[in-house]
Order: sequence, then C-alpha cells, then structure tokens
Amino acid sequence: MQNDENVVPLTKANPDLASHSPLARLPVVLLQVRDKAAQQLKEALQELFDNADDTLFDMADRAQSNSEQNNFFEAMRDLRLKRKSIERAFLDKFYDAFLRLGQYQVSEPVIATPVSFDKLSLVHNDDLEKTVAVDAMVTKVLSRDGTALAQLTTRLNQLVTQPLTNEANPMGPAMLCDYFLQAGRSLGVGIKVKLIVLKLFEKYVLADTDDLYSEANQLLIATGILPELKAVPARRSTDRSARPGRSVESFADPLLAQTADKLDKGVQDAFSALQELLLQVRGNLVPRHEASAEARPISSQDLLRLLSHMQQYVPSSEMPEDFDLRNQLEQLLTRVSVKSGKFRVVGVGDEDVINLIAMLFEFILDDRNLPPSLRALIGRLQIPMLKVAVIDKSFFSRGSHPARRLLNEIASAALGWGGRDDYQRDSLYVRVEQIVQRLLNDFVDDPAIFSELLVDFLAFTSDERRRSELLEQRTRDAEEGRARAELARQRVQQELNQRLLGKVLPEVVVRLLQEAWSKVLLLTCLKHGDDSPEWEAGLAAMDDLVWSVELHEEPEARQRLLDLVPGLLKALREGLTSAAFDPFATSEFFSQLEVLHVQAFQHFSRAQDDAANGSSASAEAEESHGPAMIQVVEEIVLIAPGEQVFNEPVSSRLPEDDAGLAQVDKLRLGGWVEIQEDEEHKLRCKLAAIVEPSGRYVFVNRTGMKVLEKTRVGLAMEFRRGTIRVLDDALLFDRALESVMGNLRKLKGA
Repeated sequence: MQNDENVVPLTKANPDLASHSPLARLPVVLLQVRDKAAQQLKEALQELFDNADDTLFDMADRAQSNSEQNNFFEAMRDLRLKRKSIERAFLDKFYDAFLRLGQYQVSEPVIATPVSFDKLSLVHNDDLEKTVAVDAMVTKVLSRDGTALAQLTTRLNQLVTQPLTNEANPMGPAMLCDYFLQAGRSLGVGIKVKLIVLKLFEKYVLADTDDLYSEANQLLIATGILPELKAVPARRSTDRSARPGRSVESFADPLLAQTADKLDKGVQDAFSALQELLLQVRGNLVPRHEASAEARPISSQDLLRLLSHMQQYVPSSEMPEDFDLRNQLEQLLTRVSVKSGKFRVVGVGDEDVINLIAMLFEFILDDRNLPPSLRALIGRLQIPMLKVAVIDKSFFSRGSHPARRLLNEIASAALGWGGRDDYQRDSLYVRVEQIVQRLLNDFVDDPAIFSELLVDFLAFTSDERRRSELLEQRTRDAEEGRARAELARQRVQQELNQRLLGKVLPEVVVRLLQEAWSKVLLLTCLKHGDDSPEWEAGLAAMDDLVWSVELHEEPEARQRLLDLVPGLLKALREGLTSAAFDPFATSEFFSQLEVLHVQAFQHFSRAQDDAANGSSASAEAEESHGPAMIQVVEEIVLIAPGEQVFNEPVSSRLPEDDAGLAQVDKLRLGGWVEIQEDEEHKLRCKLAAIVEPSGRYVFVNRTGMKVLEKTRVGLAMEFRRGTIRVLDDALLFDRALESVMGNLRKLKGA
C-alpha cells in the first residue's frame, strides 16, 4: 500500500494530548486548593452523618404518632445504608466542577439550580419548601462570608481562562448545595426528613465556609495570587475540635439546648422518684462473706466490666428462668472481694438500677401476652438492658430511648406470633434471635448498637407489616363482598319462597327458577340494588313465567297468554345470557317451556270444546298426559358455590346483658386474641373486620390471612367457656414499669 506511511495510529495522532487534559491544564496551586477543600468537605460530611442518627432520634422522641416515629427510624436506616454513596457522589461533583474550570470553549458556566431535587418526583409544594430552605441557606452564607468568597473568586479568575462568578465558583454555597442535592437523589425519605437533612448540611458543612474560604485564600496568597487584597478575619477559631455545640442538643436553635437541659433535669427527677420507691428493696445485693473492712462501692465502669463478663455466660433461650441476675452478681462480687481482699459492693444508684431491671424482667418472663419461645429469647436481654440503664438513666423515663423502643418493638411484633413445632425457622424468630445474639456478643459500653439494631428491625417489621396489611385489606374486601352477596341471596330467597312455597308447578320451571333465574336476580341485586327498575323487571319476569305455566279457566286468560309469551321469552333469554347460564341448558329449557305453553293453549281449546259439549273427558286426558309436576313444600335455601351454610350456635339465645356479649362488644378492630383450639394448640389472631348486618367477626393471622370467623353469639360462648383471651397490646416496657411501680408502692404502704 503506497499510502501506508500516511496512516497515523490514533494513539500517536497528538503526542501532547495527555498534557492538554482538563486536569493537566489546572495550575498546581489550584489543585492544592481543590484537594485541601475536598478534605475539609469530606470531614464535614462525615460529621454530618455521624450526628444524623442523634438528630433523627431527637425528632422521633418529639414525634406525635407512632407512624411519624417510624418514618424517622426508617430515614435513619436509609441514611446509614446510603451514606458512603452520598459522600462519594458529593466529592465526585466537587471534582467535576474543578475540571470544568480547566476546559476551554465554555461560553457560559453551567450552574445547576440549587434546588435540583426535582428528579425525586416531589410534589410542587415540596419543591417550594426546599427552594425556600436552600435559598435561605445560600443567602446566609453570602451575607456572612460573601467578602471572603468574592476574594476567592477574584483570585481564581487569575488562574482560569474563563470568567468565573460567585454563583459558579465550585466552592460557593449554591454549588455546594447542588452537589449535596444531586448526591442525595437516591434517598427514599419524605420532605420533612429531607428538610432536616438539609438543615444538617447547613450546620455541619455550610457553617464552616469561613474556614474553607480562608484557607483557600491563604494558599493562593502564598503563591503570589493578588496578595494586595485585604484579608478577611476569620469569624472564629479554625480548630474544629474546639468548636462547641456539635451535639444534637444544639440543633436548630438555642431553645433546643434549653429544652435539652430541662430534659436532663427531668430524667434525673424521674429516676430520683423511682429511687424513693426502691428504698424498700435496697441493701440485699452484698457479697456473701464476712466483711473485714468498710464496704467500698465499685464504680459504674467496673460494674459494666463485671456485667460484660456475665453477659458471655447467659444461658440458652430454653432456660432463661434459671438465670437469677442478682444472685449471679452477688457471687461475682464475692469472688472479686475475696480476690482483692477488699469488701466491694455496688453503689446505691447502680443497685437501684439492678433491682429495677431485675423486677422488670420478672414481669416480662411471666407475661402471658408473649409466646413462650419469644419470651425466652427476650429474657436473655436482661444484662444488655441493665448495662444500657447503668449508662443512661433516661432509659426509664424516655419512651423513645432506642434500647427501650427495641424491646417494645420486638414484643409488639411477637404479639401475633403463634409458635409451632417449626418456630425456629420462622423469619421473626430468626430475626429476634440474631438481635439477641448480636447484643450478647458485641455490646460492651456503646449504646449506639441499639439504634442500629432498632432501625434494622423496624425496616424488617415494616416490610412484614406492608405485606400483611395488603393481604388483610384483600381479606376485608372479600368479606365485604361476601356479605353483600349473602344479603342479596337472602333477598332472592325471600322472593322465591314468597312465590313458590306451597304451589304445585311443572318441575322444569321450579328447577329453572331455583338454579338459573335466582342467579339472574342475584346479579341484578348486586349490580343495581333491590329498589331498581332492573330488579322489578326480574321479579316481573318470574311472576309472568309462573302464571304462564299455571292452569287458568277464565276466558280472557288465553289472550293474555298470547300477549305475554313473546316478551316473556325475550326477557328470560336476555336474563339467562347476562348471567352466563349454560347455553345448552338454556336451549333445553326453552324447548320444554314451548311444550308447556303449547299445552296451555290446548287446554284453552279443550276448555272451550268441553263448555260447548258439556263434557270433562278431555280434562281427564290432559291430567294423564301433562308435564311432571312438583309441590314446593320446603323453603328454598340458596348456597354460594364452594360454601356451606354458616353454622354457629345462633339457637342459643343470650340475654343482652350477658357477660360474654359484653366482652365481645369490647373487642376492637386490630385487637389480638388467643383462642384455645384444643388441648395442645392456641391460635393467635387479629380482629380484621366486623361484617354487618350479619354480625360476622373475621380474624386474620400475622400475615393477614383469614383464619377464623365467628358470630357475636359464637364469640360470647367462647368467652363464657374461657377458651378465648384478649391480648394486651400496650407497650411491654411501659406495662412492666407500671406493674413494678404499683408493687413498690404497695410495699411502701405496707
């Protein structure tokens, strides 16, 4: 090939290509500015996410409803799972913005709107809220650090070929907000949580822009970039560790810090009130040997170490009742005292906590609302719960404390759990067992593990709840449809019996009305109601059919039959077709009906002949050759396909003031009951629907599947026999604490 020497490989077409890459075109000092700023922003983002759990817990603590609390806990889990990807995406956007500074042929900087959450499919009002929030954040930074940012922009313009504005500055507040908003597009949280996260971004990232701009300006000044610009004094120390107010208590405004102080005082007051009641049981937790010296209390930290040692020897879930916490701790204290030669005891405050936790778990292990298998698992949490109570006394007074909430959520999920022989393979049992084992293995003195486990467990139960609610709603819809069908059947039965009971009619007509036309009337009643013209037309067709096959002697009957038959046949055919009745059976019926009508007309002719001849012989012949006749003597009962007649002891009449009926009337939708099915098995189920007007009570299991149906009287009889028990779905920890405090008050008053 003569032209081969003119063919140049693409990789060699431009030997200077690498040196002209966007990154290579950036001056070294600008790369230093970028890398220094990236490190600062990375640390700020890490601090944001480190504090997000505390902030969302604080918001959950002040939530007005369980669903709102669940939203915050699910948001915590979502943030934790996506934290790394958000941090990485934020820094990627930041680096990309610097790369664009080194690119030529850029006529206008591409400035993303600071509120680019639009890809999150939010409604207009949500966008508006976020727009206002971000605009306020940007405005605050500009008013506070605008001069330093303007100097930075001016210096950057000395290094890049394209004009740069404050808005397009990669380190400006508008761009920083945009990086964060784009990085957080995958967050599946509501607008309220998104606004909280934005507030956290303002607190932990935008609050430090003075440091960001100050250090960037200093780097540029050091290399001779516009040193004559007057430096802007820092607003505060650049030592991040020295800055106060990084805890959740300072979130939002000083009022929150004041509230937190009141909360701390409230926690102490609440525990002090408990300690007054615990005076009655204090002083029993001492080593079992002769004291040769003055008792020396061990510190709470030493107590936690002793409990961590005991935690490794908690017995298996099959025998939690064999574990006596106070007895085990006494023995351990005795060994410590003998070994050290000093009489060591537990401090008063810690002893009160130990006594209180021990009494709470005595209640829990006796609680019949918990299935035995799961109750045994929960019993193994005694030492982890004691340790967290020693660390944080708000465990007793704060309803949304993560450890306390975890205990309550496990108990709530267990309420509808009916353990069978294969319970150890049940997803709920496995999940609770994993939580218990994780706490026994990993919990030393950092309560954050409870937050993590709580969020994960809430996600698990939320998924289960969504599935069960969907099936439960389908069950309710099916039962309501069944109730409407039942009412319609009763209405059709009433009309059929009113017209047919006691009459003697051709068998084919009775069978057609009972088996086929009843379905036409049923569909009409369901679709149009029993006060509609369609319903009246269906009844009229039935009346006309019955009249047309009866024997009539009056002279005008023949003309009426002639006028009636064409319209009757049309109405019957259309009705049976609309009900999708078997076409073959329909054809057979019309053939037989035609015979009946022919015989009716023959009857009229013979009646006229007999009247003229004065003879009744033809009437006798008609009887001997007439159609097969039957008398309807039993009440017609329509049963839906695949169903049986609902049979409950309705014959047992109970007075309205019966105690069993009173208990039935106290049942509420969503409430759980336990029914003794036989000597060995109990069924736990939830009341999902009360179907009116039949008064059927429909119960479902934990998955939302229908497992039981009873009448009001049937349930009352179960209550009278003692085979049904209402389960208490109040929070486990709260019930336990209330019971223990009640017992302590009685002890104090004795």
